[in-house]
Amino acid sequence: MRWMDQLRMKMRMLLGRGAEGARLDEELRFHLEQQIAENVAAGMSAEEARYAALRVFGNPGLLRDETRAMWGWSWIESVVRDARFVALGIWRRPGFAGTVVGTLALGIGAAAAMFTVVDHVLLRPTPYRDAGRLVMIEESDGSTRLWDAPWVDIEQWRAQSRSFSQIEASGGMMGRNFLQGPDAALEVQGVRVSTGLFGMLGVKPALGSGFVQADVRSGKNAGAILLSDAVWKEVFASDRGIVGKAVRINNDTYTVAGVMPAGFRYPAGVGLSPQVWVAIELVGDETDRASYKAMEFTGMARLKPGVSVEQARAEMLLVQKRIATQYADDVLRHDHSFVHVDLYANTLVDSDVRKALLALLGASGVLWLIASLNATNLFLARNTGRQRESAMRMALGASRWRLTQFTLVEGLILSALAVTAGVLLAMGSVSFLAHELSQTLPVPVPAEPDAGILLALVGLTVLTTLVATAWPALLAARTSVGPALKQGGMQAGSSRSQHRMRGVLVATEIAMSLTLIAMCGLLLRTIYTLRHVPLGFRTDHIVVAHLSIPSYRFDGRNMTDTLYLPLLDRVQHLHGVDSAGLMTEVPLAKTFVVHLELAMHGKTTQAYMKTVSPDLQKVFGFHMAAGRFFGPQDTATSQPVIVVNMAYAREHSPDPHNPAAILGHQLLNLHKGAKGGEMHIIGIIDDERQRTVADAAVPEVELAIPQITPESGFYQPIEEVAMDLAVRTERPMSEVVPELRALLKQASPELQSARITTMDQIVEDSYGSQRLAAHLLEIFGASALVLCMAGLYGLLAYVVSQRTRELGVRIALGASRGALLWMVIRQAGVMLVAGVVVGTGLAFASGKLVGRFLYGVSEHDVWTMVGAPALLLAVGLVAAYLPARRAARVDPMEALRAE
Repeated sequence: MRWMDQLRMKMRMLLGRGAEGARLDEELRFHLEQQIAENVAAGMSAEEARYAALRVFGNPGLLRDETRAMWGWSWIESVVRDARFVALGIWRRPGFAGTVVGTLALGIGAAAAMFTVVDHVLLRPTPYRDAGRLVMIEESDGSTRLWDAPWVDIEQWRAQSRSFSQIEASGGMMGRNFLQGPDAALEVQGVRVSTGLFGMLGVKPALGSGFVQADVRSGKNAGAILLSDAVWKEVFASDRGIVGKAVRINNDTYTVAGVMPAGFRYPAGVGLSPQVWVAIELVGDETDRASYKAMEFTGMARLKPGVSVEQARAEMLLVQKRIATQYADDVLRHDHSFVHVDLYANTLVDSDVRKALLALLGASGVLWLIASLNATNLFLARNTGRQRESAMRMALGASRWRLTQFTLVEGLILSALAVTAGVLLAMGSVSFLAHELSQTLPVPVPAEPDAGILLALVGLTVLTTLVATAWPALLAARTSVGPALKQGGMQAGSSRSQHRMRGVLVATEIAMSLTLIAMCGLLLRTIYTLRHVPLGFRTDHIVVAHLSIPSYRFDGRNMTDTLYLPLLDRVQHLHGVDSAGLMTEVPLAKTFVVHLELAMHGKTTQAYMKTVSPDLQKVFGFHMAAGRFFGPQDTATSQPVIVVNMAYAREHSPDPHNPAAILGHQLLNLHKGAKGGEMHIIGIIDDERQRTVADAAVPEVELAIPQITPESGFYQPIEEVAMDLAVRTERPMSEVVPELRALLKQASPELQSARITTMDQIVEDSYGSQRLAAHLLEIFGASALVLCMAGLYGLLAYVVSQRTRELGVRIALGASRGALLWMVIRQAGVMLVAGVVVGTGLAFASGKLVGRFLYGVSEHDVWTMVGAPALLLAVGLVAAYLPARRAARVDPMEALRAE
């Protein structure tokens, strides 16, 4: 235990250095006075005796430091002393510190904000046991289209595959689900799961025993339900006696089997909706492979040790080929003939979003590097001005390591301050972009940094310190003592190589800044182009309410007559409402869509299907290319009619050159029991943007809401799930929304919580990833431009201050002030041109990083590739003009007198 004794002794010495230092000073002073007394006794004068004693002892301060160093851990004391000196210098001269902190804060803030996003979306492991071996299994037609699988197929996966230790399944509960609480109903996301799923994930209920492990056909878990922690707290006020009690979702009764742990979500990438989980129990024709009701499940499996995803995928393709032969229907056999196997973590984030986030993280890294280079330049200039001071310290006995340590400590303190400011900037940026992030990313991103982010920031602080200060510190430590101590050494100490080095750093900043500005320009051009794309409908003065339909309240009743038409009539009579209409989904909303497969003239096509009210044309003002829109004559008892869009007409018209020839043709009747045998096409709508502004129109079929009855084939998937209410009004939204919510509450209490927005906002949100990337790169590009200006201005201002005497001599010898102005501008021009040339090349190479975001703009857009360098040159010349003007105004007498 000798090392423990040594450790305790060193700790005592470290903590008691004040008292030990005082005793050391007293001892040194005693010996010095004894030597002085001996010298005086030998006949020396008092002054001679003191100098002689000092020559014997040497430098008292150096002797004190060498003695204290023998105590151990003296470096801690020296670091603390340097930190105090740095803090005093910041207090007395805050200009340099403020510039460095502000510069680094921009770079660190951008990097911290993007790392926060990437960490929560890409890097953070899925919160399940051994998540790296979890895979998703979905059936496919061999293309990119994926399908849910019937339970009988999942049973055969279990029986025939050898790559998995366990295969489970899950699927969403149909329609909107409202959990009835003691006071009110809460809309929840219901998920049907096999009883072994949570065991495979390694998660147990926090309350209760959970589902009983049993086959889905056994009935042992009939009506069992698990509540999320959020639902338990919000609806049942954290009632610990909830297990075993009955709860109602819509009109169905369930028995609570447990409450899941706080923070648990499945699927992990789901949004913020409260969740409940119901044990899968097959009912009706869910055991029939040919029934569409059976195809509700997605497989989830755990790979056996040593089995790769590729091996599992190859085996499952063979298994699925055998399973597909059991489908009697040719279409179903085709749609389920392949299988898609991928890591579960990969299914949570779209590959395009993943690439975009990594590209933006790289852009934030470039901005951080620009800031670090700028700080490096500032430290180089600072240490050049300190050369005489550093030489004096070395002459008094300071080692080169002590000088290096001081600069590193200064950089560490300034970097820590910059990180603090950068974290505040990052939190503000994430909060500012919260809406865009929620529209683009699959998981919420909190603005508050957690322990992992803070740990990464500590590492970034150290890295920034090393990048920004290590090189300047080493150069300062190599200062030659003799030349620096000569008269005028402060000005003479900056060599041509150091000037050239700082010029290269500034040119590098300019090149990287140009890359960010060019990418920002491409995205801004994209947003400009998207904003000028004809949408095919009006967006002004339209308020939209996204309704989650509580269909359970209307069981056995016709929702068209009891909910939709009465609600529409009351809304149309509101003060200031010009018109109002209902439709399954307003354009660009991306809230709910139904795909329809139709056959006409021997051709099969996929089309969007929407139900709309007759007054919708008055709300959106879209144009009819041919025929008419729905009117009051189209009722449940009249001939069923439909309206199609131009994309559908072009694809199915009997006359390829005349889309209007499709008018009057018939489609399969979806209105069972309605008058007539077929649906007649009565109108063609001009194409409009449906899902995104960037995508062209695809075939669409629209049905009239008044003609839809419970006997209609698509009544349940359309009228019982979702509907959008669109209202055209000149009144301010703040006045309309309260009245609108009151009417919705009258129609059904659950509707009062509908999300209400404007059509303009829906269009704005549809830009999605383009707008998010543009906003981020606007911040990065503007910050890079500011840093570039600061770097160029700082370097030139320093050069002018260092050459004050030279400039004074030039003026005294007859040089014109215009020549001096041109001399400094020319020096800046060399750095600007070099940076722009390199940066333009980088911008051309980097265009592919934002290629997926672009619309109507080439990756090498001429306007952007010319405008970005021109902007940077203009800003750079402005930054150079200020120190150049100062150089031209140098007073030769003052400059020479200062020397």
